[in-house]
Amino acid sequence: VGTPKWLKPAVKTELFIKIGLVLLGAEILFNVLLSAGAFGLFEITVGLFLVWYFAYYLAIKFGLKKSFACVMASATSICGVSAAIAAGGAVKGDPKEVSYTISLVLLFAMPMLVLMPMIARVVGLPDAVVGAWIGGTIDTTPAVVAAGALYSDKAMNVASILKMSQNVLIGIAAFLLALYWVLKVERKPNEKPRPVEIWYRFPKFVLGFIIASLIFSFLLVPTMGNKSVDTILSITKGIRGWFFAMA
Repeated sequence: VGTPKWLKPAVKTELFIKIGLVLLGAEILFNVLLSAGAFGLFEITVGLFLVWYFAYYLAIKFGLKKSFACVMASATSICGVSAAIAAGGAVKGDPKEVSYTISLVLLFAMPMLVLMPMIARVVGLPDAVVGAWIGGTIDTTPAVVAAGALYSDKAMNVASILKMSQNVLIGIAAFLLALYWVLKVERKPNEKPRPVEIWYRFPKFVLGFIIASLIFSFLLVPTMGNKSVDTILSITKGIRGWFFAMA
């Protein structure tokens, strides 16, 4: 039936997405990231980039466009929906590519949420290993928390820390993708890209994402305490959910 004309001025999809991602940055607390330890940080960084490259390589081999491959690889390796949206903005991808990726992420998250804890219980894996496996494999943060909780509280905590730590890399991935797109993919022969073009392409919400994380980690937590900050985040998480839903 289309979108009513009177409603169109309010349909600010991109604005809703950017506000939601900045609010997500507030949930990335550095003291939580450090609690992952050396092995956790290794999985978050090295493991993530290996998965990203393999997913990108596979997507290109199957004939997907570079922009679609970037969106899908980012969603698969980082944190699903949020990463797909951020990558899509960085490479100026087709909104349909982002939508397809989000649909696939959610479609696969549902059976994995139930099956992974069951498999882990049959095999008899330790709680921390199960948490790391779930946190590094399932793409959406809510599904990671739910799957971890189905196994044990410890598995849920480890899975949540790993997934939230991966979320930090949304900003880095968006910046690198924007840089690559300007310098390589869209660069014309004998053309020298201007720094302003990189700034124009760079998703500005990433700065808001980083600033929100820094304020909550180094200003609010030391002055207000974890309990008060958790109360604030319980509200911002709900608002973030609404903005993503509207988008």
